[in-house]
Amino acid sequence: MNEKAVRVPLSRLTKFNRQFFDSDENFTYIGGGELGGKAQGLASTKCILESEFDYTAIPQVEVSIPTLTVITTDMFDAFIQRNNLYEIAYSDARDDQIALAFQKASLPAELVGDLRALIAMVHSPLAVRSSSLAEDALHEPFAGVYATKMIPNNQHDTDTRFKILVEAIKYVYASTFFKSAKSYMEATNKSITTEKMSAIIQEVVGCRFGDRYYPHVSGVGRSYNFYPSGHAAPEDGVIDLALGLGKTVVDGGKCWIYSPSYPKTNPPHGSIGDLLKQTQTSFWAVNMGKPPAHDPIKETEYMVMGNLQDAENDGTLRFIASTYNRERDRIVVGVGTTGARVLTVAPALLANEIPLNDIIKTILKLCEDKIGSEVEIEFAVTLDRQRGLPARFGLLQVRPMFVSHAKVEVTPEELTDEKVLIASKKVLGNGIDQTITDVVYVKPETFDAKNTRTIATELSLLNKKLVAANRRYLLIIFGRLGSADPWLGIPVDWAQVSGARVIVESTLPNMNVDFSQGAHFFHNVISFQVFYFSIHHSGKLPINWEWFNKQQLVTETKFTRQVQLNSPLTVKVDGRNGRGVILS
Repeated sequence: MNEKAVRVPLSRLTKFNRQFFDSDENFTYIGGGELGGKAQGLASTKCILESEFDYTAIPQVEVSIPTLTVITTDMFDAFIQRNNLYEIAYSDARDDQIALAFQKASLPAELVGDLRALIAMVHSPLAVRSSSLAEDALHEPFAGVYATKMIPNNQHDTDTRFKILVEAIKYVYASTFFKSAKSYMEATNKSITTEKMSAIIQEVVGCRFGDRYYPHVSGVGRSYNFYPSGHAAPEDGVIDLALGLGKTVVDGGKCWIYSPSYPKTNPPHGSIGDLLKQTQTSFWAVNMGKPPAHDPIKETEYMVMGNLQDAENDGTLRFIASTYNRERDRIVVGVGTTGARVLTVAPALLANEIPLNDIIKTILKLCEDKIGSEVEIEFAVTLDRQRGLPARFGLLQVRPMFVSHAKVEVTPEELTDEKVLIASKKVLGNGIDQTITDVVYVKPETFDAKNTRTIATELSLLNKKLVAANRRYLLIIFGRLGSADPWLGIPVDWAQVSGARVIVESTLPNMNVDFSQGAHFFHNVISFQVFYFSIHHSGKLPINWEWFNKQQLVTETKFTRQVQLNSPLTVKVDGRNGRGVILS
């Protein structure tokens, strides 16, 4: 958290007393070490809510940090030391090899009793979440780098539930040393040997619907919007909402994006057809049904995906969906008629049946004021199945954002200068860079969404080579970079493109998706101060592909090229106006 935020020492928190839901305190800890960044952020936010939030203004909505217990970092240290895991942890072993070694190890004896007591009382789904010392720092947030594992916790016998909880904790511990985490540490000039992990055991906000357990709405809210549209200003912020667990949003999946200052304004789609193509069609839930094949080193072992028909059968679309009326060629709020469903969250946002937007705006403002910087929050919401209210708003995470306010100006005339190679009116970042002499780009002539996983591998190999040579580069791609859905873009994690100083995201006729600001990938782009250009293939400011294709070829694969330049590019980004240019 930002240094201006209230840091909460263990002395102000309650030690776990072998109660969970029945305790008078919903935030407890086990151990005597540190909380880690994510847990510290939640502890600080808990204090903010208790002292500043006006609960009387929304009596029918419970706003809270979901019940949790933090296993502090000293337990992680003891686990690593007593099981002699240093050698494999710091090695170049594959992720699955590290994970298996951790599964074979034993948790500290002084931790086991508390975990056993906790699991004996709790029979509802739990999330075991990472909270490392490095997470949620202002410039190096490690967003999405470490693991979270959801468990159904609905097995009849305590032994089975305990075994699954222990496996989940070990998996989160192991993720500290996975390849992506090591690459991220390297990119931030940190040593993996200094990292320590605490683990958060937290109730999952949601309701059970047959064999699925999930919230009606999950979302990410930012107090600053790098890509405002319409009447919205950057300071108005932006919200990403989705049905089901928040994995859809943070993995860069399809979701509903809007400005909290203009909740009735739809995202800027070109047509209803585009809106229908880009609406959410699947969602994540905890699997409460038949146990899956045992796979303790798989993050989604106990998760399952549902489709909109499943949600319709569950009755969860009532307050979050609209319907396409084919005869009138328009979108109608609600699900009272037949037709394709569109997840607009319109009943809550337009009719204001649930004060969801007001709650998000209030929490963003409170946290921004107390933390001293722009902020991002993650949350989940459950609704009364018949009336919508009463409802529950669970605040899952608060982290600071980095927003540069340095004055750099790019005029409209500069966008069409004869030296311009790439120009955009939708650019993230702020500043000037004149150091880049390497360019990596996906070849437009061979691009196809069915090949995005292969493209991700090719980009990872090029990135590894350039990072080893300490050469930052310009990266040009198509679709939503970092999306977990390969049909929306190239599914890389941050470590696979960590050497990029400037990223250009372009659309193509067959890859034309909105940019998601809720993704963990996006948060890392912001925090590392990477310039991010968004280019539309049919716009008036095209990429000068002819120039790039003429540069000195270094490496070419089936789908990518790396070229080297005789002199550095000039990259200029005006963050206040969202304009940017890349000049030869």
